[in-house]
Formats: sequence, C-alpha cells, structure tokens
Amino acid sequence: MRLESGYISLHRVRFYARHGVVTQEQEVGGWFLVTLRVGYPLAQAMQSDEVGDTLNYAELYALLKREMEQPSKLLEHVAQRIASAIETSYPLVTSVDLEITKENPPIGADCDGASVEIHWNSEK
Repeated sequence: MRLESGYISLHRVRFYARHGVVTQEQEVGGWFLVTLRVGYPLAQAMQSDEVGDTLNYAELYALLKREMEQPSKLLEHVAQRIASAIETSYPLVTSVDLEITKENPPIGADCDGASVEIHWNSEK
C-alpha cells in the first residue's frame, strides 16, 4: 500500500470579524465560521512521528486568525488572502479547500449563514 494523499483540517473555527459591505457589519462585526482542509505530503510525518515533518495545525490557526482580523468587504477577498498566505508560507501544500460562513447575514432571511467556498490546487 502507498499513501495517495493526506490532509490537515480545521473544522468550524469561530471568529468575530468585521467583514461585510454594509457599514454596520464593518463597524459592529459579526460571527464567522471557517473550515479549512489543506493537502500536504504526510508520509514523512507518518514515519518519523515528528511535528517538524507535518503541517502544524496550530500554525494554520494562527494564519487564519491573522487574516480574519483584517476587515474586507467580500468573503471572496478574505478566502483569496487565506489561500495565498498558505501557499506562500507552506510551499509543499498541494491543495486548499476553504469555506467561510457569515452567521446571521443581513439578508432578511432565517438561515444559518451565507458562505463562500473555494477549492485551490497547486500547479506543482
């Protein structure tokens, strides 16, 4: 058997942020959920049992937190910043699947949220 692919994931990480087109969203802020799945070659870490051979999910969280703290009008823009920061910081990454959900969006509907989801693959 051989390892075909591996992923490091963070599920439904909750952030308070100031993303939105409406002035009130930018001033007051709101709650967002982020789910991230990053493709990464895990074979070495599986053998070595060393954190240095994997993608540290605590570092991924810190990257998400930093990007979520920067206000943007569009979730698409936030998603692009996160994906770019991951690509720059971790050259061995093979893919990024990211969903950002705005809880209680100002659309006049009773819903759990509105989301942007991106799927990025490395050109390696």
